[in-house]
Parts: sequence; structure tokens; C-alpha cells
Amino acid sequence: MSDSSLLQFEIDVDCQYLPEQSQPEEQQYVFAYTIKITNCGSHGAQLMRRHWIITDANGQRQEVRGDGVIGEQPYIESGASFQYTSGAILKTPLGTMEGQYEMVDDGGETFSTPIPLFSLTQPGILH
Repeated sequence: MSDSSLLQFEIDVDCQYLPEQSQPEEQQYVFAYTIKITNCGSHGAQLMRRHWIITDANGQRQEVRGDGVIGEQPYIESGASFQYTSGAILKTPLGTMEGQYEMVDDGGETFSTPIPLFSLTQPGILH
């Protein structure tokens, strides 16, 4: 079932700076991000693993890999969505995240769904 028209996922991201958890004097900037994964294809698939690349304004890059998201490996039916909220801590008030989800389709085939680059930005930091 490797026909890409059958397996299409849309990724929407909403980010938020958390000033109450951040400590700028300690170079700790905390962000929450909510991700909505919508299955626009005609077959379901299960999200098995994640891979993140997180880069701060100093060019420091960290990679995060793990099973599922927030302790789950959700199965997303055709036409359905799965939404979750997680967080990231940066040493700068500005950074980016991007990555991919490793999915398994109904036939047992593994494929990747890219997570587009998005910004983590403390309000007021950019003019």
C-alpha cells in the first residue's frame, strides 16, 4: 500500500511561549506546542515514532527520538485527526523545530510524514 495518494497527513502547529515557566536570566525559555495531525488520505495509519530537530538562535541543535507522542502511539483513521500538546526548552528566546513521524499503514508498511519547520519565539523578540 505504498501509493502516496492513499497516505496523506496534514500537520498543523500552534506555539506558545510560557513566561511563567521560563527563566531568561538562566537562559531557559519554555514553549508549548500543540500539534494536530489530520489524515487526509483514504487509509488509516498508526504513529509509531517521532524525530525532532530543535535548533536555538545560537545554532545549537538537539535531536529527539522516541516512541509515539506523549506516551501514545495513536491510530488515525482516514478523515480523522489526533491532537496533542507538548513542550520544548531552549537556551534562547528564539528557535525552530522540525522533524518527522514514522507511521505504519494498514498493510504494515512504514513511511515518514514530515513535520514542517516552525518557529518558537518569545513575544516581542522580533520587531
